[in-house]
Amino acid sequence: MRRVFFLLFSLAGLGVLLSLGIWQLQRLAWKNAILATIETRIAADPVALPQMLDPEVDKYRPVSVEGIVQAPMLRVLTSRKGIGAGYRIISPLQIGDRVILLDRGFVPQTQNPPAGHAAPVTVTGNIHWPDETDSYTPAPDLDKNIWFARDVTAMAAALGTEPAMIVLRDPTFDDGPVTPLPVDTASIANDHLQYAITWFSLALIWAAMTLFFLRRSRAKPES
Repeated sequence: MRRVFFLLFSLAGLGVLLSLGIWQLQRLAWKNAILATIETRIAADPVALPQMLDPEVDKYRPVSVEGIVQAPMLRVLTSRKGIGAGYRIISPLQIGDRVILLDRGFVPQTQNPPAGHAAPVTVTGNIHWPDETDSYTPAPDLDKNIWFARDVTAMAAALGTEPAMIVLRDPTFDDGPVTPLPVDTASIANDHLQYAITWFSLALIWAAMTLFFLRRSRAKPES
């Protein structure tokens, strides 16, 4: 009787682990489809800046605009592999009677970018609302002009712009030591394959342990 109960319990546990692994594979297919859609949108031909910007509709939309990169600029602490610590440079971009945030790219800590550009420049990039803040994100050090995440709402308030950002994609003007960091999908988590492997591995271990205990119990007479 105990053997029957153990077998039923083991089969139920195995079914749960296998179902979790299958669910993660389904999530993997779903996430891959989303990433493919985003990558296609990022690489599309640029259009004019929409009059009304919607985070749901316009996120990742490529645009090409002409405007004036204004001062002051905000610095977001970050790092690049092989280079080290530095800053993302965020500036106001005046486009006619509108002003929007412009993520100009990365500059090492040891170099100083131009605060702005007096002449109009052509900016080609992607509209973005980065999701980089949470309850653990430190408040910006306003005295040192150091931010710890691209908080579009707070940065727009600080610079007096619309609460939206263009991330520079193609460098069409001389911006000194600033290197553009275009929008991509590398920062979007996609760990479902690893999770699936973990669940299937646990299912295999569970099945092996079940067989081990069943064989061991057969070697002993039932009381």
